[in-house]
Amino acid sequence: MRGRLSKARPKLTARAAMLTLASALALSACTRETFQRGYVLPEGALEQIPLGASQEQVLLVLGTPSTVATVSGEAFYYISQRGDRPIMFMPTEVTDQRVIAVYFDKDRKVQRLAEYGMKDGHVFDFVSRTTPTSGNDLNVITTMIHNLEGKGS
Repeated sequence: MRGRLSKARPKLTARAAMLTLASALALSACTRETFQRGYVLPEGALEQIPLGASQEQVLLVLGTPSTVATVSGEAFYYISQRGDRPIMFMPTEVTDQRVIAVYFDKDRKVQRLAEYGMKDGHVFDFVSRTTPTSGNDLNVITTMIHNLEGKGS
């Protein structure tokens, strides 16, 4: 009787291990996680900021910027990044990065709005639908996006 039980236990243990592995694989397929880091743009927020709006209006609608620059006039930058991770403890893959820029004139009124991101490997303004050309602003935006990607400047 004892020999008979010892042969049955390895089969049960192997079945239990197979069932546990199959369950873990099935659950891991359902655990894709999406992360949003940084600024989350409220729906329709950019439409609420007309050209000529004051800095106070921008702060009321968009909130505190991620960073402020005074390179060639004042600008507010709102930085965000979205990423996916297929399974817990796996590295996160960046799926989208955006920098919303609000540029002000000398009277602190909105001069221009831009929403920068990467498209086809180049910095792209999703508001004007153009690829910006060289200049201090492009260098700042490119540096921000590359730092978000972890590539450094």
